[in-house]
Amino acid sequence: MYARRRRRYFALMAVCLVLFVSAWAFVRLWSVPAAIGMCVVAMVIPPVAAIVGNRREPDDRWWDEPPKDENEPPAERPGQRHGDGRRRR
Repeated sequence: MYARRRRRYFALMAVCLVLFVSAWAFVRLWSVPAAIGMCVVAMVIPPVAAIVGNRREPDDRWWDEPPKDENEPPAERPGQRHGDGRRRR
């Protein structure tokens, strides 16, 4: 759940840092275009890490969902439309 997403996020960010630091620490000595390519890849990773870190998994309970009770009918929200098109007050 939360810990699994957090580990994935930190793993992606660690890969990003390793790519960036290694690109300018020693890869640039052999090939500047390769170092620039590594930095471009490292630049793409943080948004992907944010998406992975915030993605809802099937077993997660989301912030606006009540706990599921098998015996209770689903709750209606204010403003939700009834079957005949009227709004609930």
